[in-house]
Amino acid sequence: MSARIYLLGAGAFAVGTSAYVVSGVLPDVSSELHVSLTAAGQLATAFSLSYAIGAPILATLTGRWERRTLLIAALVLAALGNLIAALAVNYPILIAGRVVAALGAAMYTPAATLFATSLMRPEERGRAVAIVFGGLTFALVLGVPAGTFLGPSLGYKGVFALITAVAVLVAIVERAALPTIDAPPAVGLRERFAGVADRRVQIILAITVLAVLAAFSVYIYIVPLLKHAAGLTGNATSLLLLLYGVGAVIGNFLGGRVTDRFGSLRTLAVLMIGITALLATLDVTLTTEVGAAAALLVWGMFTWSFNPPIQNLLLELGGGLLISLNASAIYLGAGLSAVVGGLVIQSLGVSYLPVLATALSLVVLGLVYALWRDSALQRVEELEREEDIYVTAAVD
Repeated sequence: MSARIYLLGAGAFAVGTSAYVVSGVLPDVSSELHVSLTAAGQLATAFSLSYAIGAPILATLTGRWERRTLLIAALVLAALGNLIAALAVNYPILIAGRVVAALGAAMYTPAATLFATSLMRPEERGRAVAIVFGGLTFALVLGVPAGTFLGPSLGYKGVFALITAVAVLVAIVERAALPTIDAPPAVGLRERFAGVADRRVQIILAITVLAVLAAFSVYIYIVPLLKHAAGLTGNATSLLLLLYGVGAVIGNFLGGRVTDRFGSLRTLAVLMIGITALLATLDVTLTTEVGAAAALLVWGMFTWSFNPPIQNLLLELGGGLLISLNASAIYLGAGLSAVVGGLVIQSLGVSYLPVLATALSLVVLGLVYALWRDSALQRVEELEREEDIYVTAAVD
């Protein structure tokens, strides 16, 4: 496994930390800028929606750029966004910084994924994807705790300044260590979205949005849910969140290996069955510390095994043109999760979040079945065409 791929994962860690760290500094932002916690929480929404909208547009605008140059520019843009946030003297400037950082991340993650797969043999693409997304996983594991730990001493400005330095450092190292790779043939925005006409692509993107929505509509509110279900607070909750992060790291790398060995569709089907069963039993497992620990560890493993098979399916269907759209789907689901979860809490209560998530996960299972059926029919049609060509050639 090329060490260069791990360097791409380090870049994903830098831009991912920019996304996740804000949760740990919300109280500091609220206090210093004199805004409500709810308003401070919109920093995450601004990042997610900017990423979702920006990924396919930026992929088109930068389609002719040499690939290493694109990665460096993305990291510099992410660093600039975090620098703006570090220097922000009011809420609008801080929001602007989050938008710029999100656009840098939206450029980087799809490009790094494709760069990584280009360095590997086709049968190892799942692991290549997993390493890049491993950087995002470590950002999840370390981002929120880092913000919580460093916020009181550095302030939110110091935290964003530190992320700026990390992004610049990774950009310098990537500039020195990565090879140059020519841009693929130029593709316009209309052609980029043409792939969405494929029913299978539509199903995969819907799976991504709904699966992320199902998982994060609960995870975002896991702290109040743990308090409601088992009375857990403070250090106990922090330890459980750490277990989720450990599971995420394990799952991300296992997901890549399992995808390479057993195939994307089979891996995706098994994962969604496991996720659905886990979400459906949260009402029981979260009532004790031991049950909550086991549930969060396994939940992290299943959820973060999800990306490699999805990305691999899109690579098989349309190459890199669809990766940026899937990145948008991920952040669209994440952006909606806080809103949808919040509406459920306001109208029904926090205990109904697992019910919502289970229902969404069942819908995803139905979509996986539909994708499996469509893929099987497509393969049959291909075999029939090959047989017709062979018969015609034999007759001639």
